[in-house]
Amino acid sequence: MQRCNNPVVQKRAGTIRPHRIQSEGGMYRVVLLAWFFVQTDARPSQSLELRIEAPPELAAVRKRLESIDPQRFDDIAQLVGLTDVGPAIRVVLAPESSDLARGVSAWIAGFTVGESVVLFPARSPTYPNNSLEDVMRHEVAHALIWRVSGGRPIPRWFNEGVAMAAERNRGFDDRTQLFYQLVTGSPTSLDQLDRLFEGGQSDQVRAYALAGALVRDVFDLHGPAGCAQILTRVGRGAPFDAAFADVAGITPAAAESEFWQRQRIWTNWLPIITSATILWMAVTLLAILAIYRRRRRNLEIEKQWGKDENGGDDDL
Repeated sequence: MQRCNNPVVQKRAGTIRPHRIQSEGGMYRVVLLAWFFVQTDARPSQSLELRIEAPPELAAVRKRLESIDPQRFDDIAQLVGLTDVGPAIRVVLAPESSDLARGVSAWIAGFTVGESVVLFPARSPTYPNNSLEDVMRHEVAHALIWRVSGGRPIPRWFNEGVAMAAERNRGFDDRTQLFYQLVTGSPTSLDQLDRLFEGGQSDQVRAYALAGALVRDVFDLHGPAGCAQILTRVGRGAPFDAAFADVAGITPAAAESEFWQRQRIWTNWLPIITSATILWMAVTLLAILAIYRRRRRNLEIEKQWGKDENGGDDDL
């Protein structure tokens, strides 16, 4: 789901790991890399609690969300580095008649302000969310990121990319969205990517697709354990770029450059065309085509029979 454009809406997140090992200081980075992997075992001491508030007309939705096992949020707390998750997070379910709903664009299904989450259950989730539960996980991730970073500035692209990673595993929609954005757009800088989040719905869809892919790319190369380290450093007062470079061994600008260098249409197209969904679509289309051709051939045969019968009658 798309997120609120209001500047007061806070977004935070991040994850990374030491980058390529160069000849100088190589052993140091190997040790650092191993140390970060050890840190991934740190788990929260208790599960996160949500305090869900809703008007009477949304009581059924509140009951459904309250039935979600709190342990399902443990992976988010682990990703951002919270061993002590802290007090319950407030989640407000807002109806379409509320001032909150009227104050944001119709495609926005939820947003986060500090450590408080607002959800609009009546709105159908759009990319990158598939369900209301996805929206809640995404927004809870933002609240926990805000908590661990102490509300200090973190670029929107990093914030949203990590929240997407916390929300769910990368799926078919993510790959197809990325492929579409690669085909229809040109390389986008990190500053431009942050500005896209403040644009219209199509701009935000592009922003989510690219931010999610960029953070996933960093995860694939370096592992997700650095997220907690970056956020912790930011929470202690380090600027984001410095925290990123210290943990990842590469600047955000360099990570951006390498991301675009690795993006080739065929590398994104191949997983799409070989996916089970596309293969079943192809089989279905071929079956429909075969049925169409068979029916057309049968009609031609029946027509020919009619001509032959009429010809026979004339001879009589």
